Amino acid sequence: MEDIAWRKPSACGDGNNCPEVAITSDSVYVRSTLQPAAIAQLTPAEWRDLVSAIRNGEFDL
Repeated sequence: MEDIAWRKPSACGDGNNCPEVAITSDSVYVRSTLQPAAIAQLTPAEWRDLVSAIRNGEFDL
């Protein structure tokens, strides 16, 4: 995998239990700061669908 820049939400501050995202021209990578070696690779369309579902509360308990 190419050298990519990981970003986490500003709400996490210096926390160590946060999601991180890296966006390249053809993929979006997602991982947890707790398990940085476990990386999910999404297409841009999959990423848009995931973000939309989160915003719509589809994963709320």
